[in-house]
Amino acid sequence: MDKEILEILKRLELGQNELKKNYASLELGQKELKENYASLERGQSRLEVRLNETYEIVRTLEHSAEVSKAEHDKMNNDIVHIKGNVEGLRKDLSTVEIVTANNYADIAKLKAIK
Repeated sequence: MDKEILEILKRLELGQNELKKNYASLELGQKELKENYASLERGQSRLEVRLNETYEIVRTLEHSAEVSKAEHDKMNNDIVHIKGNVEGLRKDLSTVEIVTANNYADIAKLKAIK
């Protein structure tokens, strides 16, 4: 019976040693998890900074696009006005051509009368 008890105690001691090893392994794993978690937090912070920078760049680009659109619209408006002015000049030039032609005809008639 003593041998059996001694054997049981040895197995208990072996089991306890195994538990200690497992506990140490768990502690090491927990330490590694904490380090990895801290690394993830640092990475997330860097990503947040870059995201904020990207957001600011996008806002700047949006503003630039709005300014460009306003300038484009103004240019289109100016072109329409210039086109209207050119059409008016064409009409005026046509009128000048007609009047000039009539004047040449009148001059020719006056020359014929002399």
